[in-house]
Amino acid sequence: MYQYPAIAALIDDVTQKLERLDQVLPSAYPSRLHEMFTQCYPNTLTTTVELLEDGTTFVVTGDIPAMWLRDSSAQVNPYIHLAKEDQALQRMLRGLIQRQAQYILLDPYANAFNREPNGQGHKGDQPPAGLWVWERKFELDSLCYPIKLCYRYWQHTGDMSIFNESVHTMLRKVVEIMRIEQHHDTRSSYTFERPDPLLPSDTLPRKGRGTPTPYTGMVWSGFRPSDDACKYGYLIPANMFAVVVLGYASEIARIQYQDESLAQEAEALCQEIESAIETYGIVEHPRYGRIYAYETDGYGNYNLMDDANVPSLLSIPYLGYRPMDDALYQNTRRFVLSSDNPYYYEGKYAYGIGSPHTPNGYIWPIALSMSGLTTTDPTEQQKIAALLVNTTANTGYMHESFHPDDPQHFTRPWFAWANSLFGEFVQSFVTNLPTSLAPERRKP
Repeated sequence: MYQYPAIAALIDDVTQKLERLDQVLPSAYPSRLHEMFTQCYPNTLTTTVELLEDGTTFVVTGDIPAMWLRDSSAQVNPYIHLAKEDQALQRMLRGLIQRQAQYILLDPYANAFNREPNGQGHKGDQPPAGLWVWERKFELDSLCYPIKLCYRYWQHTGDMSIFNESVHTMLRKVVEIMRIEQHHDTRSSYTFERPDPLLPSDTLPRKGRGTPTPYTGMVWSGFRPSDDACKYGYLIPANMFAVVVLGYASEIARIQYQDESLAQEAEALCQEIESAIETYGIVEHPRYGRIYAYETDGYGNYNLMDDANVPSLLSIPYLGYRPMDDALYQNTRRFVLSSDNPYYYEGKYAYGIGSPHTPNGYIWPIALSMSGLTTTDPTEQQKIAALLVNTTANTGYMHESFHPDDPQHFTRPWFAWANSLFGEFVQSFVTNLPTSLAPERRKP
């Protein structure tokens, strides 16, 4: 990891703290936690990042040779706070920002792209995708993640060189597409059909237009961050994410580009979406009270569930939409971490949230890490850390999903996003070690 000195320094610091913790409180966290952090945290950098000659960066998701806008952003997110003092990290992140902007301008409806225009990816989708596109599933979060990456990079480094005309045009394009997709049924030309799909969730009904949606103020999304089709077109967590990043876009437009028109348009759109979420996205649950729905169609139909992929309802404070102690979020969190969520599973070795994207009953490490990142309870964090360490099938790496009764059965042995988020989770509680290691707990 000498190519990225800040990464090497952080790994050394975190592992030392975890080793000391193991000595002081040997039952608090599993002893292999520091070894897994050392493996998982840099996994994106050592296995998925390619610095290209044009100055951009291509980041594959892992065992699929394509770059997802969502995954690539999430994979590097835990490194951004270290970039101010690490020129190599800055080069990598700047290059990724520029390549993401180029991809969005090539096709703002696509979710995954090729390294070059080689035509690789899914075949037979209608309408046909361009040569650069691996898959053309419109997922609202795919437009949100690159803006978050831009904003966090700028805030942590102060580097303004990323704000060229390509990024400026990207921001305008994102706002334009969100405006169109507020009126999907009447203004959008987007459709997606996959003939003879392996799963019904790989295609959209109604000749590729999805289920009907009236105007609400929210933005329509064809697919979830799992790449599965939405049951109802207004995906609440993705719209929450849009509210947050439109605030970022407004700030960038005003400060970096002196583009008051774009800033005001982003602010107006942000307010419309948030108002619509609070109007159409909340239901009264008989057990948990007022909670956020996962999806709605604007006609009074709701999908009460949560999916492991982020944005999710579990991740609301992580996204920045509401604070962790928000009463509505806490009600929602209790629901999604219960058997009332149809994708919450329990087994002999683990409990947590899965996804219809993977086999029935399988739990996702991404959701377990997110559970740890959205609580301040050290006992809950300790339990989550133990679950993550003890369910890797002795590989020392996170997987996409695993069977809670037999972790030897898992999907995707190389899934960099899960490794990165695990590293982020470990950092989050290590940062608070001085508080958790209060003197009264240091007993022989």
